[in-house]
Amino acid sequence: MPLSTPARALGAALLGFALAAPASADITDYEFQLVQTEMPQGGAVVAVRLVSKRSGQPVPDAVIFAKRIDMAPDGMPTMTSPIEQVPSAEPGTYRFKTNLTMEGNWQLSLAAKIHGETGTIVTKLVLRAQ
Repeated sequence: MPLSTPARALGAALLGFALAAPASADITDYEFQLVQTEMPQGGAVVAVRLVSKRSGQPVPDAVIFAKRIDMAPDGMPTMTSPIEQVPSAEPGTYRFKTNLTMEGNWQLSLAAKIHGETGTIVTKLVLRAQ
């Protein structure tokens, strides 16, 4: 059965919209960045930004479901410290309270979900306690 003119027009409009819509981002289009790479030894609040690599814009409201801080970069992966997420006033910035008990390199490991994206962003960032 042939399509009517309005049905053809609707189909053409939908196809045009689908072709004109921007491609959705991939989870690899996002990255966490340390706000500071050096911190004082002892109690610290480590801040990271989650940004879109495409636009450079911050990404708010990610769900961080795994976090860990340890001294793996200095060959001591079992040297860990408790870490808890604390509120941040800046959208796209995520803060973590911890205790950097020794001077040296610490690795912050994070896993997060981004609203509207499939997959998980997993990252390992190295900071230095002095």
